Amino acid sequence: FFFSPLGGMAWKIITAHSSNVSSLVLGRSSGRLLATGGDDCRVNVWSVNKPNCIMSLTGHTTPIESLQINTNEELIVAGSQSGSIRVWDLEAAKILRTLLGHKANICSLDFHPFGSFVASGSLDTNIKLWDVRRKGCVFRYKGHTEAVRCLRFSPDGKWLASAADDHTVKLWDLAAGKIVFEFTGHTGPVNVVEFHPNEYLLASGSSDRTVRFWDLEKFQVVSCIEEEATPVRCVLFNPDGCCLYSGFQDSLRVYGWEPERCFDVVLVNWGKVADLSICTNQLIGVSFAQSTVSSFVVDLSRVTKSDSVPHGLIRDDEPLVPPTPTGSSLRRIYDRPSTSCSKPQRVKHNSESERRSPSSEDDRDEKESKAEIQNPEDYKEIFQPKNAICRTPPRNNEPFPAPPEDEPVTAKEAVKPSQAADVQTPDPVHRLPIASSTPLTRTEPSVIPAARNEPIGLKASDFLPAVKNQSQTELVDEEAMSQIRKGHETMCVVLTSRHKNLDTVRAVWSTGDIKNSVDSAVAINDLSVVVDLLNIVNQKASLWKLDLCTVVLPQIEKLLQSKYESYVQTGCTSLKLILQRFLPLITDILTAQPSVGVDITREERLHKCKLCYKQLKNISNIVKNKSGLSGRHGSAFRELHLLMGALE
Repeated sequence: FFFSPLGGMAWKIITAHSSNVSSLVLGRSSGRLLATGGDDCRVNVWSVNKPNCIMSLTGHTTPIESLQINTNEELIVAGSQSGSIRVWDLEAAKILRTLLGHKANICSLDFHPFGSFVASGSLDTNIKLWDVRRKGCVFRYKGHTEAVRCLRFSPDGKWLASAADDHTVKLWDLAAGKIVFEFTGHTGPVNVVEFHPNEYLLASGSSDRTVRFWDLEKFQVVSCIEEEATPVRCVLFNPDGCCLYSGFQDSLRVYGWEPERCFDVVLVNWGKVADLSICTNQLIGVSFAQSTVSSFVVDLSRVTKSDSVPHGLIRDDEPLVPPTPTGSSLRRIYDRPSTSCSKPQRVKHNSESERRSPSSEDDRDEKESKAEIQNPEDYKEIFQPKNAICRTPPRNNEPFPAPPEDEPVTAKEAVKPSQAADVQTPDPVHRLPIASSTPLTRTEPSVIPAARNEPIGLKASDFLPAVKNQSQTELVDEEAMSQIRKGHETMCVVLTSRHKNLDTVRAVWSTGDIKNSVDSAVAINDLSVVVDLLNIVNQKASLWKLDLCTVVLPQIEKLLQSKYESYVQTGCTSLKLILQRFLPLITDILTAQPSVGVDITREERLHKCKLCYKQLKNISNIVKNKSGLSGRHGSAFRELHLLMGALE
């Protein structure tokens, strides 16, 4: 811990991920909840005052680009580099929704303050509004020409503000589904935007080192504060609206806007601060570098927030203007709904058509996502209420009507109700933490998932024979034991045989001859051994040679048609490595003019290329047929289909 003359500060550093941290966000209601996203495709949830991770959320297959926690800190949404969005329920510790539709990185996210809606901004310049309950895109807002870096809903839930790299801030009317006004004036990318908690006022921070305040009644700039500092990275209004906190690199500045002034400057060694939050008169700031996250605390009781105390940096040499009394408003204030319930509504679908709808590929992705609870005690302390809570009944009406010119929903955005949504959520007091979103009962799937915590097709009745009468208790026990031992010897034989096969491959591998070790694995005629070996070879691309491809490609064709998800994943990874490293070489050699004279090496290389080309053509048909799938596998097969375009 250390202190500054202008504000008390303390810092803490944690190693948040096994790889680089790519995004992070603080909870806005308590300021004590922290979520981090990394290049390892995980979302980790932390308590600011605890050193260990509370929960780790998996399901994304590409690095996490943006995060947001809802007002009640019960839901968290994460957007990935591939354009997919996932919403988790932190109380139930399970995936709630998977939202697909964006074509590029998700750069910004925000929860609606009252309804179960999420807004997303992407590198594809589009803004989408999602209904989390129905898993559909409500509307798409077009207008920005570059990446949308920040989104914020207004406190009354009627407007949406967006900031983008095209130097503009746009204000959208959610009910009308169109733009209200475009604020121009910034000369650099706009990084952040924030609504005043009470008044019709909007603040924006840009890479041009300015903070601008916009009047939402007159649609004009109120003031512009320019600093000879670094780009503005985040802004946050004080809860009573008396001032604005602006985060720069290694400093916090406190601003007023009528007139424009800098009340105070606090030097904080937080580097490139990523988010700010306020809790019990303390401002919490977080930043990240590589795999570590640093948190800082500034004591706001020691920071000047108005002109009543002439302490800090004054923006100009004019006499001080008497401060506006706290709570008074120079402009219109927001008209908030009368209900105090802001918890997202969990709706049970009752229509006959929804009950009969089969689960989609997206639902399968949701079942594959997990919430891994690292410390159950910390999880219960933070997310599970101690006593029964009487909640205000949720409102039946929507927070805003659907836009009149709603665009037709595309195939990816089509709403297919999940069977999981038909289940009523029990009272949080009696709910046990669920570590996985996989249903407890299910029929044997056509594709066996890689991440599973129970045997496929297991029947409890095989181990619990019915008791006919009390006199037959001993016989029943013997029968139960025989049922338990049923198949045990067969399983031991299978595992022993596989162990011998792996020992054989390992003995060849230890000689350093990768080609012969793969040949021995193929000769055993056991795909499980081939998968184990490929998982090792895939980790080091330099091990791949052209003659190795001729042996592996027929096995990849079998793996891609397997019912086991782990086999399909391994096959896709190996095929991608082969296409990236050898497809240009194969096409160049096959199209080259024949050489003059006899060149044995070239003839052997040409023969291998012809063999690989023939095998790739066979595999291309499988990839093309499976590229229409949705979810993680569909994305992998579509990528392979694009890479195999050179074969045509």
